[in-house]
Amino acid sequence: MEKKVKRIVIVGPESTGKSTLCQALATHYNSGWVKEYARDFLERNGTNYTYENLYEIAQGQLAAEDERYNTIITDKNFKENTPLFIDTNLYVIKVWSEFVFNKCDNRILTEITKREYDLYLLCNTDLPWVKDNLREYPNLKIRDKLFSYYKEELTEQKVPWAIISGTNEERLYNAINIIEEKLLL
Repeated sequence: MEKKVKRIVIVGPESTGKSTLCQALATHYNSGWVKEYARDFLERNGTNYTYENLYEIAQGQLAAEDERYNTIITDKNFKENTPLFIDTNLYVIKVWSEFVFNKCDNRILTEITKREYDLYLLCNTDLPWVKDNLREYPNLKIRDKLFSYYKEELTEQKVPWAIISGTNEERLYNAINIIEEKLLL
């Protein structure tokens, strides 16, 4: 019988606390999390990315997810239904690609249909935008527009999802409650 890991994906526009929430949830559940691969890619290669780079980023994200998943299931202390928190996934790359380039690589769309997740947490735009060298859209109207695109994507798929709002502390509390309710952890 295959070991089961609960894959919980945190999505949303930039600067909505996704990484902070992933780290806090992994600490709370004494489990692991997958960093957003795009950040590492852009830090190494610069922010002048191309449409073609997005497929490369997607491949890196999937490889990071798979590597962390395999680390968890091969751990001698593995417990059934251990949660794995994933800081963005291919939905984020899809939305970003369509927003910036008005199209998305079919290989990314195909991979979205193949991946299995147990829960999505969509981070709201109610946290203040924090500038860093990789972020592009400080304007709240644009961030809200991107949020609506993520919400639409999640509405059209079958995996349970919920919106996470509030301060970082409130987000953590709300996320734990949703995880406990929906996944019975």
